[in-house]
Amino acid sequence: MKKQLSTEQRIELIETLKERFEENIARHKGIKWADVAARLEAAPAKLWSLAEMERTGGEPDVVRSDKKTGEYIFVDCSAETPKGRRSLCYDRDAWESRKQHKPESDAISVAAAMGIDLLTEDEYYGLQQLGEFDLKTSSWLATPADVREHGGALFGDRRFGRVFTYHNGAESYYAARGFRGSLRV
Repeated sequence: MKKQLSTEQRIELIETLKERFEENIARHKGIKWADVAARLEAAPAKLWSLAEMERTGGEPDVVRSDKKTGEYIFVDCSAETPKGRRSLCYDRDAWESRKQHKPESDAISVAAAMGIDLLTEDEYYGLQQLGEFDLKTSSWLATPADVREHGGALFGDRRFGRVFTYHNGAESYYAARGFRGSLRV
């Protein structure tokens, strides 16, 4: 798979990201678009990953910056878990453990192919501070090894005005469960 964008695709993506940035200033107080744009222009591989986030319905936006590295952190900010990343079990081991009715793939493999990471539990709670997400869907979260060793995986959603983190068998998959990703640029 070609992991670079044409000039036209790059321009269109940056314009989409800029519009989203300007429409949602509360998500990234104190961050200037010109600084973000400069980092994006210097990172073509990251632009490809952002294009994949956009293509699969994630609506990526800057949610914070890392003061130590200077990186900007983009996160899927679609109201519901991205449509193009649903009906996936958690990881390849879970996918392989299914005897029948295997989903198309798994969240960890799809994220890796896109060049992004699943949100951690803390990142998910941070995102939920910026708005109300996953009111009808749920999102797989990066799962600690000790939970995964027991066959489980974490997911989160927002119901009844609260954010919840739950567990499920990692091999399970549902039409309303996908994953949200993050990307450092």
